Amino acid sequence: MNLEHLARTISDWIALKVRQSGARGVVIGLSGGVDSATVMALSQRALGQRVLAVIMPCESIEDNAKDALEIAGRFRVPAVTVPLDKPYRQLVELLPDATQTARANLKARLRMAVLYSYANTLNYLVAGTGNRTEIAVGYFTKYGDGAADILPIGGLLKRQVRELARCLEIPASIIDKTPSAGLWLGQTDEEELGLSYELLDRVIEALDEDREPAVEPQVAAKVKALIEASHHKRALPPICPVGSPPTCIGTALGAAPGRR
Repeated sequence: MNLEHLARTISDWIALKVRQSGARGVVIGLSGGVDSATVMALSQRALGQRVLAVIMPCESIEDNAKDALEIAGRFRVPAVTVPLDKPYRQLVELLPDATQTARANLKARLRMAVLYSYANTLNYLVAGTGNRTEIAVGYFTKYGDGAADILPIGGLLKRQVRELARCLEIPASIIDKTPSAGLWLGQTDEEELGLSYELLDRVIEALDEDREPAVEPQVAAKVKALIEASHHKRALPPICPVGSPPTCIGTALGAAPGRR
């Protein structure tokens, strides 16, 4: 894989999508992890200063916000910090019976609400940070971090994102950090998934190439089950087949950026 060519291809695509939508730039939720840092670096290549990084601590590890601010400064990307601890706690008080999963998803949906507020105000697109591995198994919050206008690294496995990040000169401390969505204290992606990204990448790549994954049968079966169970997260809501559904459904991006 020619990583410099890949970086140029994705950056050009970001610029094209912004231009086609009539938007001015992109807004990104910057977590301090490798995925969001990679999307930010690619967007900066594409758009220069027309990129806004939004750091949204929400009962998060303090170092993550520091890392996010540092990486934004390294790439000279404008950044704002919007603490969500207080509104999150207020909502939890109003929803005392919410499960741990429901509360975790609430954090992701609060963050996306903030990103779309900035996007609407600035006439920017929301650049999502999901990668191919996470999208395939549904490891994202529906209408939370899964809600975006464009997904620049959505075609890259986690392994490929890390390789591209090195090409973009993102610090090793960010690339090698234990992946975590910061949904609760001590939460890590791989522990929650029950599988390593290395195994997930191998299975997803094999399935996409229509070959049997070189892993234990139970591992392949688990990944296939995750893909099947999360199909609804990758599709538009089903419409009851009565009357005439809108013919515009399925078109790329909304016609008017102000109505995102």
